[in-house]
Amino acid sequence: MTTLNPPVARVLKRLHYPLDVILMCVRWYVAYPLSLRHIEEMVAERGVCVDHSTVHRWALKLLPVLEKAFRRRKRPVWKSWRMDETYIRIKGEWRDLYRAVDKEGNTIDFLLRAHRDKAAARRYFEKSIARNGVPDTVTIDRSGANLAALEAINADRAMPIKIRQSKYLNNLVEQDHRAIKRRTRPMLGFKTFRCARILLGGIEVMHMIGKGQMTCARGTHPSAADQFYELAT
Repeated sequence: MTTLNPPVARVLKRLHYPLDVILMCVRWYVAYPLSLRHIEEMVAERGVCVDHSTVHRWALKLLPVLEKAFRRRKRPVWKSWRMDETYIRIKGEWRDLYRAVDKEGNTIDFLLRAHRDKAAARRYFEKSIARNGVPDTVTIDRSGANLAALEAINADRAMPIKIRQSKYLNNLVEQDHRAIKRRTRPMLGFKTFRCARILLGGIEVMHMIGKGQMTCARGTHPSAADQFYELAT
């Protein structure tokens, strides 16, 4: 029998469905542009009766645990970053999702914030640096808030981070936003900030797995689906 990740095992004690069904539904939800009702219908075709609201609860309970497991297995990124923000609709209002990729298109990190300002940008950079190390170069657009945040961080450093402001060079991260927006579109907006943060975390994890950012056993080449399932063990 496969040994489960202890946090996953604790969550599953309260869920009365087989693990493979739960993980499959959660993966479908964060991997593809499907609504919860689509997933309910697809699972029913396989002889399993699951309400769409149940799938939503599974996602909210499991995704934070799986994201934490992924962080331990995330591959290092390059030291040249491209950072930008995109909009996410929560309870009828637009909120800001800060994201960055390296020069190879690998995701650095992400952070959902209620406002776009210097404090939010600085929080994003501090979180990303804590998890991925200090970059040599950060490319941003013409945002004054992002520039001010980086300059504030550099003020406390002996070796400052090189800052470039270039719309052209930031096309890489702007294109990468599309994969996230494509997945969130069928959700028709999030009801709460907490739900948005958790589900976006799962979407980002699945997106990173698809880009090959998860460390696997040497000599193995598991599919993206299998890598996602491995996070539960």
